[in-house]
Amino acid sequence: MGETRTNEQAKPGPLRLTNREKGTPGSATILVVEDEDFVREVTCEVLQFEGYQVLKARSAMEAIRIFHQSGEKVQLLLTDIMLPGRTGHDLARKLRGECPGLRTLFVSGYPENDAMQKDLPEAEAFYLPKPFSVESLMRMVRQVLQRSGEEDGGDGKEESA
Repeated sequence: MGETRTNEQAKPGPLRLTNREKGTPGSATILVVEDEDFVREVTCEVLQFEGYQVLKARSAMEAIRIFHQSGEKVQLLLTDIMLPGRTGHDLARKLRGECPGLRTLFVSGYPENDAMQKDLPEAEAFYLPKPFSVESLMRMVRQVLQRSGEEDGGDGKEESA
């Protein structure tokens, strides 16, 4: 397999991306909410390389504004749990209140947040601990989108006629 890179190992500069896994490239729109600039930029670069449309925000408030400007075309919210001013859980609840089909992938670098995931309903239980590799990020994004049928067409249908 390819080299595993973590936030601690990663250095600014060229990023060695993996080959796309089997299947078609991603077509969903993903809203990435991460307050750490480097983590946000690398995550977005990886997702874009894999064919996803990516919107990015530094905070929950910025994410809400971008979500509304997008016309609710976002299929996946990928958010850090610890954000300035509002948690990722609060952000997800707000956006899912407006768009019930919105899938969420929580990420966190704090071990105590692992335990918080046990309290989430099963539909919200997608969680990826930081630091994560490119491979684990892509595997989890595909898993979340495939469970909701958003991976192939971004419209909730697995096949198009």
